[in-house]
Amino acid sequence: MKLATLDNGMPDGRLHLVSGDHARYAPAKAASTLQAALESWARVEPRLQAEYEALNAGAGAPFDPAKALAPLPRAWQWLDGSAFDSHGELMQKVFKLPPVDTGGRPLMYQGVSDRFYAPTDDVKFPSEEDGIDFEGEFGVITDAVPMGTDAAEARKHIRLVVQINDWSLRKIAPIEMKTGFGWIHAKPASSMAPVAVTPDELGGYWRDARVDLPLQVEWNGKRFGAANGYAMSAGFDELVAHAAYSRDLVAGTVIGSGTVSNESYREVGSSCIAERRGIELIDLGEPKTGFMKFGDMVRMEAMLPDGTPLFGTVDQKVVRG
Repeated sequence: MKLATLDNGMPDGRLHLVSGDHARYAPAKAASTLQAALESWARVEPRLQAEYEALNAGAGAPFDPAKALAPLPRAWQWLDGSAFDSHGELMQKVFKLPPVDTGGRPLMYQGVSDRFYAPTDDVKFPSEEDGIDFEGEFGVITDAVPMGTDAAEARKHIRLVVQINDWSLRKIAPIEMKTGFGWIHAKPASSMAPVAVTPDELGGYWRDARVDLPLQVEWNGKRFGAANGYAMSAGFDELVAHAAYSRDLVAGTVIGSGTVSNESYREVGSSCIAERRGIELIDLGEPKTGFMKFGDMVRMEAMLPDGTPLFGTVDQKVVRG
């Protein structure tokens, strides 16, 4: 099942079903918003599925993803992991940080959740001097998860998979990291691709609670990376269980993978500028690639190998705030 949210003048928008080929859409009858659907998923999911099947049979109107909001325009909770070890090791070198002793625990922080940018929104920043960077990620959205849920049970609570651009201000990040109090300036709101999908839409490419597909990233029209999402050191089931260790997770909790990264980054490229700069630091002794400038564009998309669309495209411009 594929779901999108269209603007209706309200903060949470209007929930719609999207056909498997992204050609058509129709307003959902079983729930008016994605948040409402998630809060009653066991009850409304069969009805949404029936609507989805009718849409795939030819119902609905032409779908224009440029008119979509983020599938979940605002969320009760956004928790972002850092589950790609190759990325974490490079970032330690970029920011000249000692190795992080996690004691085997996944890395995770709580970010801005009161809004997710629509996939074609211009994104405002105060200054180019802050080191504007995109970060391509996959994410999941859960229903309500009880405190203490283990990874096996947590997998059952993963209702939707999404594609995320987690914006970062790299020159501010090391300053805030040293305070020990977490992110405020360095981590503004993130963006979501227009379509959220149930895990079954990925078929065999939803493997071990990971997205086993490349995330295609372009910067100003040039290929930047195509790292595969399977290389997570902890799957989304483990990330959900980690988040729920000492708290209930409310329905509509969004959990990110962290920047998609592979050990073969020299061959497959990267999902953020900071990683490329880290590679340059290792190979050339200093970073050569600058961060984003106002007017720059970033495009991200993941699809099935046969070209079937999944999440749609994030296609955004950086502008002065």
